[in-house]
Amino acid sequence: MKFYADLHIHSHYSRATSKDLDLEHLFYWAQLKGIQVVGTGDFVHPSWLAELKEKLEPAEEGLFRLKPARARPMEEKILPRCRGEVRFMLTVEISSIYKKLGKVRKVHNVVFVPSFAAAEKLQSRLETIGNIRSDGRPILGLDSRDLLEIVLETDPLACLIPAHIWTPWFSALGSSSGFDRVSDCFADLTKHIFAVETGLSSDPLMNWRLKQLDPFVLVSNSDAHSPAKLGREATIYDTGLSYPAIYRALSDPKDKGLAGTIEFFPEEGKYHYDGHRACKTRLHPRETRKRQGLCPVCGKPVTVGVMARVEELADRPEGEKSARWRPYHNLIPLPEIIAEAKGLAGPGSKSVQQLYVKILSQLGNELFVLREAPLEQIEAAAGDLVAEGVRRVREGKVEIAAGYDGEYGKVHIFSGEDHLRKEGQLTIFP
Repeated sequence: MKFYADLHIHSHYSRATSKDLDLEHLFYWAQLKGIQVVGTGDFVHPSWLAELKEKLEPAEEGLFRLKPARARPMEEKILPRCRGEVRFMLTVEISSIYKKLGKVRKVHNVVFVPSFAAAEKLQSRLETIGNIRSDGRPILGLDSRDLLEIVLETDPLACLIPAHIWTPWFSALGSSSGFDRVSDCFADLTKHIFAVETGLSSDPLMNWRLKQLDPFVLVSNSDAHSPAKLGREATIYDTGLSYPAIYRALSDPKDKGLAGTIEFFPEEGKYHYDGHRACKTRLHPRETRKRQGLCPVCGKPVTVGVMARVEELADRPEGEKSARWRPYHNLIPLPEIIAEAKGLAGPGSKSVQQLYVKILSQLGNELFVLREAPLEQIEAAAGDLVAEGVRRVREGKVEIAAGYDGEYGKVHIFSGEDHLRKEGQLTIFP
């Protein structure tokens, strides 16, 4: 069966996250978005793990469902056309800060486990190493290689995936605190890494440029800090609905169960270009090199983004595919398309949310609307500008002022001339 999974998220115990990041709201938003398997995030945090054990019950092997008493109040709020099964998988992101090969490294890794017993075992091991109670995403002085060793000892099906591998400050290949090779990060245990996460600022096309990444399958996840951000990136599986089936799709090069990924346009990510946020300076890598890496406003070093870092390490021309390549689809969240089409203040505005609910109530979940819904039906529900916006996104016909140094990119789907047209004046069908 084909389904979407979003396995890198956080809970309300993580810093700088929404208070609504609980299982009930994740259950609700997963259905609006069209996500069938959701990571729990943060399972080593003692209070969150206790909450998971209280609210979840076993479903398919290694997966869990929200207990009926917990699900029922949310089910009444879910739009009928969006209703679907939701499963949870035990996941956590761990931040490792340590010194290796003469440099301080800051690497984020995502860990999956198939049972509460495995979760408790990992929690117990990590509590002897550092503080796992102050933040849902624990910060440990633990080498990524040693973390991987602990994960492998936890359960035969436990696995570790390097998170958003290009983010400058916190990733395996990041420009500021990462390594030049994945094998430098995980040393003798690199053979136990079989997938890496693209992150919001890169897509598979960029990752395929590195031959060193050929052994790994690429995954995408939202890294959501609020439930409404679920599914902004996701992984498509076409396999059995169980933890072992997902594990095989990730780990076995012969298994084709991982069918593709849903990606941001990488320019929209927070670290695509180089730049200096304090000075509102966005730089293409060519300009950074021209200025010897210094901000033209203040003269301090800029943050080197993902585009430049990929170019630095690439050993293959753009367009060639890696051995484990899968299809990918660049999307822009539906509320952003609505806001752009209608000229409204932003995706969180009341008017955008009202139209968003109307579209979903008539057509189905957001990923269905973005990828599969007939444009005629979108036009009937939301008008020709929104339908045209979806068409342009599907065809990649968008302009984006690239993100840099922690600032998201600015999406432009329509021109000024388009916005001068009134509803009903934009012809989208020949």
